[in-house]
Amino acid sequence: MPVWVQLGYLVAAVCFIVALKGLSGPGTARRGNLVGAAGAVLASVIVFFERDLDHVVPILIAIAVGTVAGVVGAQRVQMTQMPQLVALFNGVGGGAAALVAVLELHEFVEEAETGVNLTEFDLVATAFTVLIGSVSFAGSLVTFAKLQELMTTRPVVFPGLAVAFGGCLLAGLVLSVVVVVEPALWIGVLLGVLGLTLGALLVLPVGGADVPIVISLLNASTGLAVAASGYILGNTLLLVAGTLVGASGTLLTRMMAAAMGRSLTNTLFGALKGGSTLGAGAVSDRPVRSAGPDDVAILLGYANRVIIVPGYGLAVAQAQHSLRELVDVLGERGIQVDYAIHPVAGRMPGHMNVLLAEAQVPYEQLKEMDEINGDFKQTDVVLVVGANDVVNPAAKTTPGAPIYGMPILNVDQAEQVVFMKRSMRPGFAGIENELLFDPKTTLLFGDAKQTMSKLLNAVKTL
Repeated sequence: MPVWVQLGYLVAAVCFIVALKGLSGPGTARRGNLVGAAGAVLASVIVFFERDLDHVVPILIAIAVGTVAGVVGAQRVQMTQMPQLVALFNGVGGGAAALVAVLELHEFVEEAETGVNLTEFDLVATAFTVLIGSVSFAGSLVTFAKLQELMTTRPVVFPGLAVAFGGCLLAGLVLSVVVVVEPALWIGVLLGVLGLTLGALLVLPVGGADVPIVISLLNASTGLAVAASGYILGNTLLLVAGTLVGASGTLLTRMMAAAMGRSLTNTLFGALKGGSTLGAGAVSDRPVRSAGPDDVAILLGYANRVIIVPGYGLAVAQAQHSLRELVDVLGERGIQVDYAIHPVAGRMPGHMNVLLAEAQVPYEQLKEMDEINGDFKQTDVVLVVGANDVVNPAAKTTPGAPIYGMPILNVDQAEQVVFMKRSMRPGFAGIENELLFDPKTTLLFGDAKQTMSKLLNAVKTL
């Protein structure tokens, strides 16, 4: 490999590392994303000059098609649908790694027939890539379908699911060993099919609120598959990039599981014993205290400290712009206002930060849970917009609840709480939020965008 190629790959690898660092904070995320994209473009261009390529025209056509699809998809996707796009991109990466490994297995078999000795580790890496890449591809497609509501967000279980999953896992391990001992193309293809089945069975029992954790896990799996394919192809950059994705995805998975107070095992297999997040439950008919925009405006307008707790309902209603205007008006009145961001607010980590940044909310107003949880005791009014489970006291008080043990925002410690809700339907956990029935809680019903506009106008007239 020429020195200039090695230097180019080194620069690309550094770009990937710098990109990850940039993505760790909202203020540097955009720049980090651009740096990572630049590294990927550099790595792709180098390939065309590193060696003589066959089938250049089909490769360029495939790149053009992929570029158009990526640009159009990224421009048209709504910010609320970003997790679905991430799931699709992740699945494509895993599927590509699996296909490359199958093709390399075919070459390995042909080389073995000509007397070339294959190393066992090459075959181990090939089997690993085919299996894990296929699992990631199928699993990501199921997560996309759940988030896009193309299928139910509730856990999908059936009699014998655990046996089927265990059988596919065992069969996959056996076939992986066979690939190493007696490599054959048809065995590799069968291993890929088993991986697809395994990926689907892995994600089907996962409830809608837990899907973001699974996306992160599958992202880590894709990274490991890409790293293994880099070893197969003798491409150091793929090995580095895949390892970075695998490591960061694993850390993110653990952090998300910790933020929800649940183990990864419970997240994946809790539904088999009735302990997973179950999805929306029945609507409660218990009496609550409700009010109109004018009454809530008085609560907010005469407070000294207000904390906003945004949730996914805010994003769905596209009410973040009106909310920012409301916060600006309150700030002009000398009221201290901050946003309390739960680690799993929205559909994935950082999702709520991006949604609020889209509405030009200053980063300094966004406070993470650990930073702001101690301030609720000194808060006059908490305005909860489209959130439910992340403020539900059942996470602390009800051992049998699906969210028990999940760290929550201490909204119940504030003087007054206002919930903006479309209805009394519970959140993804499918359980009632006792805070809704607390005497200090007021509910403001209606579409978040329309109600927020009315509330904004009411505050302006005070």
